[in-house]
Amino acid sequence: MERTKIYKEEVLEQNKCFLATLLENSNSCIVLLSENKDKLGTLAIAVPKPKGLLGSVSSSLLLGDKNAISARMFAEYIAAKKEKIVLVSVYLKKHSETEAQSFFKELIDKILQKNGA
Repeated sequence: MERTKIYKEEVLEQNKCFLATLLENSNSCIVLLSENKDKLGTLAIAVPKPKGLLGSVSSSLLLGDKNAISARMFAEYIAAKKEKIVLVSVYLKKHSETEAQSFFKELIDKILQKNGA
């Protein structure tokens, strides 16, 4: 029986630490993206299209609205790469979404590269 895998990355930029944690099991991923400490933030879900059907990944916002664009964007990005259901939480306290997006994208790509996506 295969258990949930956990991957963590962090980057220090602009005197702030940006964190990414990915929990992956056989059919889904949960990703926490946050500034300075692990916290739950704006939460989005993305579901990939079944194989053989045309179309893109669909996503919805589940909780919050402050970082809705980033949460949905990263959920869709990871769902397309992993072909799994993905929940993404984005928590930012001081930085704006646009400031943090490049740091979070870098962290996500590092994690996906580590686990072969």
